[in-house]
Amino acid sequence: MAPSKLFIGRKIRELRDANKSTQAAFAEKLGISTSYLNQIENNQRAVSAAVLLSVAERFRIDISTFSTSDGDRLISALRETLADPLFGVLSPGLQELKLVAQSAPTFAHALLACHQAYRRNSEQLASIDDQMVRTDSFAQPTPYEEVRDFFHFVDNYIDELDIAAEGQATVLKVGKQTGVEVLAEHLEKQHGVRFASESTETGLLRRYDAKARVLYLSPYLNGPSRAFQLAFQIGSLEQRVEIDKIIARASFRTPEAEEICRIGLCNYFAGALVLPYAQFLTVAKELRHDIELLAARFGTSLEQVAHRLSTLQRLGHKGVPVFFARIDRAGNITKRHSAAKLQFARYGAACPLWNAYEAFETPGRIVRQLAQMPDGARYLSIATETSKRSGGFSAPQRRYAIALGCDVAHAEQFVYADDLKLAKSAAFQPIGISCRICERANCEQRAVPPLNQRLRSDPDSRAALPYVLC
Repeated sequence: MAPSKLFIGRKIRELRDANKSTQAAFAEKLGISTSYLNQIENNQRAVSAAVLLSVAERFRIDISTFSTSDGDRLISALRETLADPLFGVLSPGLQELKLVAQSAPTFAHALLACHQAYRRNSEQLASIDDQMVRTDSFAQPTPYEEVRDFFHFVDNYIDELDIAAEGQATVLKVGKQTGVEVLAEHLEKQHGVRFASESTETGLLRRYDAKARVLYLSPYLNGPSRAFQLAFQIGSLEQRVEIDKIIARASFRTPEAEEICRIGLCNYFAGALVLPYAQFLTVAKELRHDIELLAARFGTSLEQVAHRLSTLQRLGHKGVPVFFARIDRAGNITKRHSAAKLQFARYGAACPLWNAYEAFETPGRIVRQLAQMPDGARYLSIATETSKRSGGFSAPQRRYAIALGCDVAHAEQFVYADDLKLAKSAAFQPIGISCRICERANCEQRAVPPLNQRLRSDPDSRAALPYVLC
């Protein structure tokens, strides 16, 4: 398969502007004509390998800076949005979507926000029946959705917090000593904060009393969860200024979104502290991404390891592009991120053929799947069921499936690909993103018809589905 052409006009233009250079002067430095540079900046021509190397050499830019992963996420979101019947026959092709995502990303985000508002208003109208009173709040994204999209479009990597956490981990020798003891000692010595057991009657996992300088943790938390909560508190105390700056740049609409994001950023710092970047990346490669061995090596949970693998996106020092999701038994994706080209649906459940659901049927085991998307992209996907109990026998148990994987091109770097027939097309199971936007016409597991296709029903015949896609 021929390599895809690289259209990075906006990034080249931003680099030229940052260097306060005219097109003529910039083109001269690169050894190309001004007209060629103009065509590159307007995405009328792809950038050649020679020009890309010249840019990297003359301006000391890491080539991975020009990755198209950000555009892939935006294109996926645009394709799902434009599949809505609202847009009728106005269905832009892939090249048009790429042009918008690469040249006018702000406009693309504005379109996504408008569609979110439209969906929210439609759902509200359907639910209030005869109620005539409406407020503008229904047109706005919820604080949770706003924060979810913030992390999604920054590639789930926060450089400032990741580097700070790694520096702190080096000082504390996290990964070489018992995490709980090291983190608890640091909290007490540096901040005068001691931790104690929370009352079982409150049902809280963590509670910080700022006045008394006491961090209360549930006595039923296991070691990995206890270490994570201690790391969270360290981040909350030591990274407040940096977190405030990140939140200010995000320009959230409401104070609720800011507070949700603050918790998310403290969680991010905690994950980066208990699993420091360079050390974790090195061991992940050595162990071929065996999540059970990684969890045992660092004293963390499988979910913490899987989530961390999806955040290894540091410029110039990236890990394998991994997708990660956590799914509950109802099919809701409660956590999701993809550093790979695979993107999760923004609305509705995931594909029922995905092996994430099979994990609930085989608790304690890791299930593997070679999957192929409608566009021909192929992935290695692994999934396992995890459970969380906050007390004894009578306490409620939360069950999730965690799934992660990578493009098949990287599959050999994972122990889970051993003995799988990666070269055989028949070994790959056809799946999709979600039924509402899936193009497959002959899928017997289809839950709902796709949004952008007409249906034909015949009362005199019946197959697995009661309709045929036209």
